[in-house]
Amino acid sequence: MLYIVIIFLLVSVYLYCLLGGADFGAGIIELTSRGENKKLIRKIVSESMAPIWEANHMWLIITVVILFNAFPPIYSQISISLYIPLILLLFGIILRGTAFTFRHYDAIKDSSQEVYSRFFQISSLLVPFFFGLLIGALVSGRIFVNPHSFVEGYILPWLNPFSISIGIFIVSLFAFIAAVFLIGDSTDKQMRKLFIQKAKAANLLTVISGGLVFFSSAFITDNGFAKSFFSHPFSVGLIVIATIILPFLWKVLEKGFTWRSRILVGAELLLILSAFYAVYFPTIVIINDADNLTLLNSAATGLTLTYLGWALILGSLFIFPALFYLIKVFKLGKS
Repeated sequence: MLYIVIIFLLVSVYLYCLLGGADFGAGIIELTSRGENKKLIRKIVSESMAPIWEANHMWLIITVVILFNAFPPIYSQISISLYIPLILLLFGIILRGTAFTFRHYDAIKDSSQEVYSRFFQISSLLVPFFFGLLIGALVSGRIFVNPHSFVEGYILPWLNPFSISIGIFIVSLFAFIAAVFLIGDSTDKQMRKLFIQKAKAANLLTVISGGLVFFSSAFITDNGFAKSFFSHPFSVGLIVIATIILPFLWKVLEKGFTWRSRILVGAELLLILSAFYAVYFPTIVIINDADNLTLLNSAATGLTLTYLGWALILGSLFIFPALFYLIKVFKLGKS
C-alpha cells in the first residue's frame, strides 16, 4: 500500500503544477501585459479561470494530507525548517484567491477592480516563486535538524542562489503552461497570436532559467545537483525527449489544435518533473546534519498506510469523474 500512496502523492504534485500552474501563470501573463491587450487578457483570464480555479487547489490539499498522514517526519521537518516560505506561500494563495473573487464577482465595478487585479497579478507571481524556493530548499542540503543559529536553521535553507534559480524557473514554466492553455480559451485570432508569442517568450525564459539552475548548482552553491543529473542517464534521456517534443508542440499551436497542444505541454511538464525527481527518488528532504528523509524511511505504520491508501483509491473514483465532468462542461465545450 505504501507505493500506492506514493503514486497518489506524485500524481497530486504533478496535477497541482499543471492545473494550478496554469492558473498562476495566467496571472503572470496578465501582469506582464500592457495597454489595451491587458484589458482583453484580463477578460479572457477571468472567463477561463472562474469556473474551475478553486478545484485546482484540491491537489495541494491532497498533497499536504498525504504528507501529514503517511510521512509525518517529512511533514514535520518541512513545517519547521521552511515555515517562513511556507507562510508566505499560503498568504499569497489566500491573497490571490480573495483578490480574484472580489474582482470577478463584485457587483460594483469601480476603481477597486484595479486594486484587486494588482493584488491578483503580484500574488500570481510570488506564489510560484516561493513554491520554487521550497523545492530548491528540499534538495539544497542546507536543512539542519539542529541548527546553530536562526539564520542557519530558517533562512539559508531557502534563501540561496540554487533555490532562487528554481523559483525563477517555476515562474517561467507556469507562465509557459498558462500561455498554451489560454490560446485555446481565446476565439479572437489576434489574441491567439498574442498568446502564441507569449508562450514562445515564456518557453525561452524557461530554457534560460533552467540553465541558471544548473549553473547555480555547479558553480555557486556546489550542491551536487548538476553533477548527479548529468550522470543519471534516465534524467538526461527525459530532458532529451522533452526537447524533441517542443517542435511538435509549436506545430500544433500554429495549426490551432487546442487540446493536442495542452496534452503536449502537460507531457513537457511531466518529463521535466520526472527528470528532476529521478535524481533524488525516494529522497524528499536532504538533511545536512542527519540522515536524509525519504518516502521509505519516513513512512507511517502499515495500518495507517492501508486506511489512507484505500481512502485515496475510493476517493479517486469520485474525484476524477467529477473533475472530468467539470472540465467537459466549461472547457471542452468551448474548444
